[in-house]
Amino acid sequence: MALIREPLDVDFFVDPKPLTKEERKLISDYIKVDKQKRRSLKTTKKKIAHKV
Repeated sequence: MALIREPLDVDFFVDPKPLTKEERKLISDYIKVDKQKRRSLKTTKKKIAHKV
């Protein structure tokens, strides 16, 4: 596995402040919805492949 080099003209900053309960809930809800979308895409691809 190769290392990814950081571009010289880009600075990355990490904000150390903790998340609020509302922000945690928003992130959690987004992750749940995204997982459901991915599962539904996988099942539809499998169904299409088996019909051929």
